[in-house]
Amino acid sequence: MKRLFSILAITGLMTFGNVQAQDSTQAAAPATEQVADTTATQATNDEATAATDEAVAEEATFTQSMKKRFIEGDPIWMSPVLLCLILGLAIAIERIIYLNLSTINTKKFVSEVETALNNGGIEAAKEVAKNTAGPVASIFYQGLERSSHGLESAEKSIVAYGGVQMGQLEKNVSWVSLFIALAPMLGFLGTVIGMIVAFDQIESAGSMEPSLVAGGIKVALLTTVFGLIVAMILQVFYNYITAKIDSIVNDMEDASISLVDMLSDYFKEKLNK
Repeated sequence: MKRLFSILAITGLMTFGNVQAQDSTQAAAPATEQVADTTATQATNDEATAATDEAVAEEATFTQSMKKRFIEGDPIWMSPVLLCLILGLAIAIERIIYLNLSTINTKKFVSEVETALNNGGIEAAKEVAKNTAGPVASIFYQGLERSSHGLESAEKSIVAYGGVQMGQLEKNVSWVSLFIALAPMLGFLGTVIGMIVAFDQIESAGSMEPSLVAGGIKVALLTTVFGLIVAMILQVFYNYITAKIDSIVNDMEDASISLVDMLSDYFKEKLNK
């Protein structure tokens, strides 16, 4: 019996020790995983911070490089090129905003005017046109306004006011075209002046040394590069503006034809009644 009790006691102690060891291992595992997750998160944050710092450093380096090149290109010649860029972008952005606000769903608008004209007459159609923005709606309003004098008078009003609206769409666009042409010309002017300065230095020194002409050639190259860059930037905006104007003008012409047809049908129905 004593031997049996001894065996049972030893077995119980061994089992209890194994359970405690498992509990300790399970308790240590979450702590280890938590430490690992914290380390991984910290490493990820460090990498993100390093990437952000690197991007900021690259941006600062690019900005500083552009400022340095601008100063090296001689502000006397670089400032007019920069002015062309600022004014050209200002006009281009204003035109883009105006053109986007002038764009409407022409098919939906024509359908609404036609429905109002058939159900409520000229006044109802005028109300729809009055409450809609854009050159198409303005042309419709003028045509409907003159329709009381007859279909021919309405057609003339549509054509005349269409020309007025086209002029509004193209307002100040010629200035963007001017800056596109002017920026490279100013750059080339800086190039010519820089080369003249370089040759003057050679003439004064009486010898051909690279250090004498390096400054003038650098001014020449930088002004040309900046002038071409400005022209390319403005050219993109100019092409977008002209494409947008062409699209709106096409909508105006199509809508004007639809309006004339609607008025013609409306007057025929009134005569038949």
